[in-house]
Amino acid sequence: MSDTAVRPRKPSVHKLPVTGVLRLNSPAEIWYKPALSVVVASAVPNLLLYSLDRLDLVMYTMAGSLCALYGHNLPYARRVHTVLRVVLGMAAGFAVALVTASFTESTPVLIAVGALLAAVQKTFCDATRIGPPGNVIFTFVTSAALFAPQEIGQVPGHMALMLAAGAFSWLVSTGPVLWRREGPERLATARALDAAAAYATAPDSRTRHAVATAVQAAWQSLLAAGRPTPVRQELERLVVHAERTLATVATDSRVPAVGHVPTVGHVPTVGHVPDVDPDELRRWAADTRSRGPVPSPPLAPGTVEQLFGIDAERAGQRMRRGRREARRRLLRALGPGSPVLPVAFRTLLGCALAGYVSAALGVGHPYWAIVTAAAVYQPNLALSWSRAVQRTVGNLLGVLVFAAVIPLARVGSLALVLCVLFFSFAAEALITRNYWLGSIAVTPMALLILEFGGFQPAGRLIGDRALDTLVGVAVGFLVAIAVTNRRASGRVELAIAAAADARRRAERAVADPTADALVLETARRRLTACLVELRDASDVASGEWWQRALPEQELLAAEQAGHRTLAATAQRQGLITLPPTSGAV
Repeated sequence: MSDTAVRPRKPSVHKLPVTGVLRLNSPAEIWYKPALSVVVASAVPNLLLYSLDRLDLVMYTMAGSLCALYGHNLPYARRVHTVLRVVLGMAAGFAVALVTASFTESTPVLIAVGALLAAVQKTFCDATRIGPPGNVIFTFVTSAALFAPQEIGQVPGHMALMLAAGAFSWLVSTGPVLWRREGPERLATARALDAAAAYATAPDSRTRHAVATAVQAAWQSLLAAGRPTPVRQELERLVVHAERTLATVATDSRVPAVGHVPTVGHVPTVGHVPDVDPDELRRWAADTRSRGPVPSPPLAPGTVEQLFGIDAERAGQRMRRGRREARRRLLRALGPGSPVLPVAFRTLLGCALAGYVSAALGVGHPYWAIVTAAAVYQPNLALSWSRAVQRTVGNLLGVLVFAAVIPLARVGSLALVLCVLFFSFAAEALITRNYWLGSIAVTPMALLILEFGGFQPAGRLIGDRALDTLVGVAVGFLVAIAVTNRRASGRVELAIAAAADARRRAERAVADPTADALVLETARRRLTACLVELRDASDVASGEWWQRALPEQELLAAEQAGHRTLAATAQRQGLITLPPTSGAV
């Protein structure tokens, strides 16, 4: 593609989605795992404090209990470290909040510190891609702690409560390894098989991206899972079958010569894949999810040498990168030019302004406005708009639910504890259907937690929460419009360059007659990862305002050429057989 190619003019302001924002989705496969984890992690310390008649300390244990929400999609070998980092990160922010609250009662200072903490938490969660629930839980905990009465002498004891609850959350999150060691890897593999079946049934760009993403996630899960086991070796074989389905794109009934760049706008046709049965892929997926033995499919063509190569690849990664490379990747994500930084600045400015506006209106809990603004900020403006609508609807309905249940919660201390546990479970059970539905449960839970410190007028709590929601959403979204993220389109250009480099490496591997199975496999997986990143970068950039036009032609050409090279690599490995040549390209 020539550098002088004319890029289409695109409006700098796009229409914001209206339809579908509140549409309910299917529940997540493992919605019950974070729901049950947070209930168990909260119930034990809460009931212990109830037995000691010290429910006024629940706020400090809840800070640690909420750490049980993280890491449920990760293999246990990685989850152990991730949840530990979550607990330590929560402790760091919590300590800053408690110490600040003990030294000053100035609302402007507390709001400024809360906004700064929210921006830092947003930055690190986005840079590390920690996954749901992201930065909002951190911001909720630290912002609430900032406005809690505190003495400096109480801080060590309160921190000990938080860390003890956090340690228990770590045990709750990692405990299932004792009876389902390969559970996360099995789930990731089953998702890849389901995506491959959907692609084989209805091949188009959407299903192709879905299977590429799922296969990449499955390989990453297996790479992070720790030492090999017979089950993980069978899972690797299943992922090879799913990836074989992905590598079926050809054009004009054949794979073009390596380096060929397709005509923009050409729609690729699907090559012939022998013995790919979508129903069989779905059966394997169902069996993989079950508690029974993992399916043992026949070897995919050309994979005899590849099987169990995940160990060699893992060893190679340790030799090439290790922890030092992981730190370098994090520094690059946080360095100059990072697309994370404009969103972090949005968070800082939006949270601060929302807090100050709330305080100026006389609201007694301005940290609610800070948390609401922080929750609004998503990867791009279109998604932030959707989240703003969902947050508004969910919170306003949630205060009505709180008004209905507050008489029951005030029957006694045990009733209050049980109500908080119920809404903790309900929030995780509903939020995967749609964010606004989960917010209906989150709002009464947050308001009921205040009751542990002493009863407050319900009418005032309802009014403050409703007003803070409107302020946080309005101010937060206006700041999102004002603070541009023009680096989003730059991320697309970098992704195009990375995909081109990965494609050239794969082409060299295909052309090298001495390349072994590991070299070909590594090149193919690297190219797949780059194509997934390219599509993600494009999706994020397409929802931003006030930026230069996206290089749509280059993007399309990079994707098409990348998938053709994937097909060529797979053909070299013997994974697929393409139809005979019919005419010149």
